[in-house]
Amino acid sequence: MNITQIEHGSKGAFVIIENNERLAEMTYSKAGDKLIIIDHTEVSDVLRGKGAGKQLVSAAVEFARKQGVKILPLCPFAKAIFDKTPAYKDVLNT
Repeated sequence: MNITQIEHGSKGAFVIIENNERLAEMTYSKAGDKLIIIDHTEVSDVLRGKGAGKQLVSAAVEFARKQGVKILPLCPFAKAIFDKTPAYKDVLNT
């Protein structure tokens, strides 16, 4: 799965697009220069059970590490992934 990051001003998303169709997305908002807030994750039925949501969270974590920002996962799905993945604690806003 190929994940693309889209950003417009203070809003952004990590998306999976195949055949010009958006099959999964995780949206976020920037809160200043050092924090992004993940607010929603959605995966189409086509990708359910294939780990697409986890890959979107992983892409956000990689982005946060490269940019030196923290993540506040308000989305229940993203929060559950952070809770289950100790390796992501370094970018978690506590």
